[in-house]
Amino acid sequence: MANGKKPATYEDIEALPVGWVGEILEDELVASPSPAMGHTLVTSMLGGRLTNPFILGEGGPGGWWILDEPELHLGRDILVPDLAGWRRERMPKLPAPEEPFVTLAPDWVCEVLSPSTVHVDRKRKLPIYHREGVVHAWLIDPLARTLEVYRREPSGWVLTATHEGEEPVRAEPFDAVPLRLGLLWLERAAASR
Repeated sequence: MANGKKPATYEDIEALPVGWVGEILEDELVASPSPAMGHTLVTSMLGGRLTNPFILGEGGPGGWWILDEPELHLGRDILVPDLAGWRRERMPKLPAPEEPFVTLAPDWVCEVLSPSTVHVDRKRKLPIYHREGVVHAWLIDPLARTLEVYRREPSGWVLTATHEGEEPVRAEPFDAVPLRLGLLWLERAAASR
């Protein structure tokens, strides 16, 4: 590391207090507290909405594995995206149940932004995902109620769409099926009970 500190290790992640998520980005330990309810709702609802059409092939094309908070070991970096997906042609089967992490970069990642993680997600993690060949990235801001859709190009990430509000949208790589954006926002979900 340029600042003279020794590189972070997996033992540093294991030493974090219960409820904290640790990642190693460019040899530095980055720790975040458990997410707030708006963040948790987004990941739960989005994962649920993608399961039938894209994992099970019910009402959609299938062909994906989508996991909540998988631990990714990509070179010396350890990342934990909120959601990640692999096309089955690249990862025909999931790692064994006892495997603690995945070493194959996903085809799609989703990071749910919070005030405490927005800088890390945008400025530190996105470049690593690009370096590792991730093709699609979504950044969701539950407070601003936005979904930013990025596609990897050789020169960097290209913002292909920004969706906001509550209307159904089609967002690559899952554009075969509309996503009701309003289901991701806390007030909307609470009102629909």
